[in-house]
Amino acid sequence: MQRHPGFTPIHTILVPFIHDGPGLHALDLARLFDAQIILVGVVVVPEGQSLSTGAAAARSLRRTLRIYGKDKRIVSKTQVIVSHQPWNELSNLLRDENPDLLCLEFDSHLKALRVAVSDALANPPCDVALARGKISGTPKRILVPVRGGPHAELAVRAGLGLHPRGVTALHIRRPDDPQAGTDAPFKGLGRVLDQIPEIQKQFEVTDDAAKLILQNAGRADVIILGATVQPVTSSASLGPVADRILHEAPCPVIAVKSGGLQPQIKFDESAGFEAISILVDKWFAENTFHADEFSNLRELVELKKQQGATISLALPALNEEETVGRVIRVMKKELMRRVPLLDEIVLIDSNSTDRTREIAKKEGIPVYIHQQLLPELDPRPGKGEALWKSLLVTKGDIVVWIDTDIVNIHPRFVYGIIGPLLANPQVQLAKGFYRRPLRVGQKMQAGGGGRVTELTARPLLNLFYPELSGVVQPLSGEYGGRRKALEQVTFYSGYGVETGLLIDIYEKFGLQSIAQVDLLERIHHNQHLEALSKMSFAIIQTVIRKLEKRFGRAVLEDVNRSMKLIRRDNKGYFLDVERIAEHERPPMIEIEEYTKRYQRQPRQTEETV
Repeated sequence: MQRHPGFTPIHTILVPFIHDGPGLHALDLARLFDAQIILVGVVVVPEGQSLSTGAAAARSLRRTLRIYGKDKRIVSKTQVIVSHQPWNELSNLLRDENPDLLCLEFDSHLKALRVAVSDALANPPCDVALARGKISGTPKRILVPVRGGPHAELAVRAGLGLHPRGVTALHIRRPDDPQAGTDAPFKGLGRVLDQIPEIQKQFEVTDDAAKLILQNAGRADVIILGATVQPVTSSASLGPVADRILHEAPCPVIAVKSGGLQPQIKFDESAGFEAISILVDKWFAENTFHADEFSNLRELVELKKQQGATISLALPALNEEETVGRVIRVMKKELMRRVPLLDEIVLIDSNSTDRTREIAKKEGIPVYIHQQLLPELDPRPGKGEALWKSLLVTKGDIVVWIDTDIVNIHPRFVYGIIGPLLANPQVQLAKGFYRRPLRVGQKMQAGGGGRVTELTARPLLNLFYPELSGVVQPLSGEYGGRRKALEQVTFYSGYGVETGLLIDIYEKFGLQSIAQVDLLERIHHNQHLEALSKMSFAIIQTVIRKLEKRFGRAVLEDVNRSMKLIRRDNKGYFLDVERIAEHERPPMIEIEEYTKRYQRQPRQTEETV
């Protein structure tokens, strides 16, 4: 169950392999990344000679490429470029292949391809890395000087791709700059760097950036730096700082330039907005799992035993007599009797009027009506209320919730959630995601479900919490977490509970504390449009409430909690007002009955200090 710890946002690297010329060192560098490598053969024919004279060289080069092509990560192009001036043809190929990075040796590749630095980097067809010097083995100390902007972001990505835990970001500012970290070009990138604990941060003030970088070069295995953001005016220059580092640094140097950018970039307060992709891509690569990774249940049980952990499954329910019995039977049989992964299963009912509670009792599990728990508090309707109170009546160190309306129930809906929590102690919350076919009449539309997710939840998170933009299904009802984390966060009583928990866990514990798991496909009873509209209304309230706390000012008033629903009868259309108010419950650690039961210390607040 080991997973590669590396951050690999660079998925494809193209390396030109020149006949009797450069390419081998660039290939060695590309192999250090966890990426697919595209090898392109190039034969350069001198001006004045017939291109046909390159045929023998092309045959020889194809044989060489076939040898390297035995490496499963290398894709060798059988079509070799034969040209007097190959850069234009290579540029067209780059646009067709669209690699993440073009890797060149400095400056032998440029000479071989007969292209000046100014022409290669003025408006490159893709991101470019120019490497000077051979990197021996995997570099463990990577120095990335940063000021901000797109090229600095690419330098950080490249550094993390080489070694996810070996990067030192050296933020250099001039004496007349604002306080370190607040200058506009660095603002967006700095926000990301603060949330990647593997990156070491170093702030320095100097009038001579090149001199400072060279002073730090002795402690680095490789330096990665962005080329100048200004247009390259000299045919042989990457910018004054990059030029000096490339020629004087005692260690290998990689200069990078982002492709597809305008020659001039004006930095303002929004500068670095693309930098957030570094954080999100890293999180998605490292923290997105598949349920099949945890299908060996005995391995999970062994991990549980080693950690001395207990696990509870709490089932929220409201009128689910058709499906609740099978959900309980499957989980008891597979995850309690066959393997002792679960220590308990409880039903948290929201005052069902059908046989839901009766069925659960017959299956031999404890049943609670959430409105009857903590009677000193005014009971509230809603799934969020049930989830919050389930912390009071469960015992596990890990608490997992799944909905009880799943038609295609399978143990993976539970063990898939448990897996990341047992495999990685840093994970505090694991969310499920899946394909959600939508039933239309007697037919199923693949991928038609999740309408509120795509039309409300994910757009809001992208707008206000872009760090969470990689969460596939923030509203999924299958998730779980560590009690010590869950007891510290607020719960919304209604439809906003999933969104609120996700934001709270992120703000309290950081993005790396959240994992997501592909649970394949989930078939359940789809809701009608009016119910989805009310759900969206509640979710929007939740996000606004979180933003109110962030910015310290109120936006919503009580009048905002009523929604006018448009209805129609045989007399025509009319308006019906329904109150849809999302209320918070405090962290369970602040509830006296809970702290007594679990011998927890209440969290200190300004009122208790």
